[in-house]
Amino acid sequence: MLDEQEFAAQQEAIRALNAAWKQTDYLGTCPVRQTLDRIGDKWTVLVVLCLGQGPQRFREILRNIEVISQRMLTVTLRGLERDGLVIRTVFDTRPPTVEYELTDLGKSLFIPLMSLTDWAIANEPEVNVARRKYDEREQ
Repeated sequence: MLDEQEFAAQQEAIRALNAAWKQTDYLGTCPVRQTLDRIGDKWTVLVVLCLGQGPQRFREILRNIEVISQRMLTVTLRGLERDGLVIRTVFDTRPPTVEYELTDLGKSLFIPLMSLTDWAIANEPEVNVARRKYDEREQ
């Protein structure tokens, strides 16, 4: 939980980011939006959390995230590699061995994603109660 001083500092940082973006007349891409677009898809968080356990081969990741298809894992890993969050290493073996791991940048994303995961698990009951109340009101 943030104390008042930390919360105020975060609010100030958000105001500064908004002011800087406004000075460009909202031209270009918002860095927050870009990040949310990357981590807000269906699979990125799970792949980053999986790779946060250490380097893994494609099939290992596929086994660890049972519900993802090969195609979607490939697409997600390529996007993460493009954004500099994952490094793909090909070993000269027969057949070739490919391993994926988080870069330093990816590891820095792993930390807040773990916090988000912890928050989601801790607050799931409260969120479910709020949803039930909302749904009952809307019926």
